[in-house]
Amino acid sequence: MGEAVARTVRALRAGHGWSLDELAGRSGVSKGVLVGLEQGRGNPNLGTLIRISDALGVPLTRLVQVEEEPPVRVFRPERHVVLWEGANGGTGTLLAGSDPRPSLELWRWELRPGEVRESDAHVPGTKEIVYVEAGTLTLWVDGRTDLLDAGTAAVFVGDRPHSYGNAAADDLRFVLAVLDL
Repeated sequence: MGEAVARTVRALRAGHGWSLDELAGRSGVSKGVLVGLEQGRGNPNLGTLIRISDALGVPLTRLVQVEEEPPVRVFRPERHVVLWEGANGGTGTLLAGSDPRPSLELWRWELRPGEVRESDAHVPGTKEIVYVEAGTLTLWVDGRTDLLDAGTAAVFVGDRPHSYGNAAADDLRFVLAVLDL
């Protein structure tokens, strides 16, 4: 169980972008105990684990899960989820995603002529990558407009207001990856 706790605490701390000093300050657990814990040494008591889980914002059970995340998680088509439907029949389908933070999501989008998908700004540091498979994507990011033709890719900040649109007469298909730091 020590290795599972070590792996989980390291991953959660890194996901928050915290140093060992910061986690020590937030949890009230000494840096030395945290170093030992993250190296799989020592035997932290229940009180220590509770203080760490509270600081990380996760239930205690999350720290002591012994199962290791599999090296490959498969998302078969029946697990894909349509999370957006446009007025003209377009769709935004979540194909796969990782958790906890930093998280990565993979989407397939189909926008019919005239459809627009507006997105609020995501958490600070979020990045997005889009690849246009067919049609022309009108991409608006923080007041800037770019037209992306089929075969074009772009990387942009997702922590500002942004939208995806199809102003053309043909259907638009694109793939989108969202990295939520």
